[in-house]
Amino acid sequence: MTADPAAEAAPLRIILADDHTVMRAGLVALLGSEPSVDIVGEAGDGREAVRLVERLRPDVALLDLRMPVLDGVGATTEIVAGPTCTRVLILTTYETDADIERGVEAGATGYLLKDATREQLVDAIHAASRGETVLAPRVAQRLVARMRRPVPVTLTAREAEVLDAVADGLSNGEIGRRLFIGEATVKTHLLRIFAKLDVNDRTRAVVVAMNGGLLRRR
Repeated sequence: MTADPAAEAAPLRIILADDHTVMRAGLVALLGSEPSVDIVGEAGDGREAVRLVERLRPDVALLDLRMPVLDGVGATTEIVAGPTCTRVLILTTYETDADIERGVEAGATGYLLKDATREQLVDAIHAASRGETVLAPRVAQRLVARMRRPVPVTLTAREAEVLDAVADGLSNGEIGRRLFIGEATVKTHLLRIFAKLDVNDRTRAVVVAMNGGLLRRR
């Protein structure tokens, strides 16, 4: 009978970082009976977590987001930039857009919520150790929704002045004289305005800008 290679593989070495002692104890109890995972260290703040990673070089660091001394984002940033190959998995109760973005941008491989089941947590730890992105379903939904949300368009003060002059029916030369800039500069501003508003002509640029509240109504 051939042995299962996965069963013979060494357990993944992980550390836990959470400032709530009860929560850490709960995680230890939750993962303690899992043969594929070995908890090699615990930390009560982000600074201690970074030190543990540097000393123990675990496969995965399971970090809370809100911690004293150094929060989860700061700890993630330092761990990712450090000499180890430790992956970071954020485990938190916070799921606001700002919190999610901070964690992901810091370099966390995964972002889970504390209502994850034991099986979900173990699967996420293994996936993170392989460098795979792991996101709680609600977190993934929020990120997708945010990516689909239209990015607000803004014009610089000069671009608004140029487009306002276009709305007044002025030519490029007349706009240049009004604003005391060269005609070539006017054209450059117009090209940037067209790109921002995703239009190809002056009339459409004025209409889109007015509808978007970027120019005063006439």
